[in-house]
Amino acid sequence: MVTNPLQKLCELPLLTETEQQQFKTWNNTAANYPANLCLHQLFEAQVERTPDTIAVIFEDKYLSYAALNDKANQLAHHLHSLGIKPEVLVGIFIERSIEMVIGLLGILKAGGAYLPLDPTYPTNHLSSILEDAEWEC
Repeated sequence: MVTNPLQKLCELPLLTETEQQQFKTWNNTAANYPANLCLHQLFEAQVERTPDTIAVIFEDKYLSYAALNDKANQLAHHLHSLGIKPEVLVGIFIERSIEMVIGLLGILKAGGAYLPLDPTYPTNHLSSILEDAEWEC
């Protein structure tokens, strides 16, 4: 600002050049993923590679890839029995938890499309989401 008093505050860099370079290095995490596989299929490939490795941790609970996959498969089979098939919207109304991850994977494995409904949202906001999704209540 001393060298250019007309410079806007929002245009000032927050990081030094060295910090910016370090940030770019840390965030260089691009990876090639097969374009013909869905998220749940990529997950299943990871299960095959590392079944006993911890896949998810929440508070004092954790599940291995194999255990998470088993629970998600159980849910997917149950959803199929309820008529969930590709392109059917499935609402998931649950707080962040291991069960939420199981739910998301189970919905995807069943072929459904999940609609996240955060229990912390006000009722009118949830109603708007359901209305936008053309949900039949």
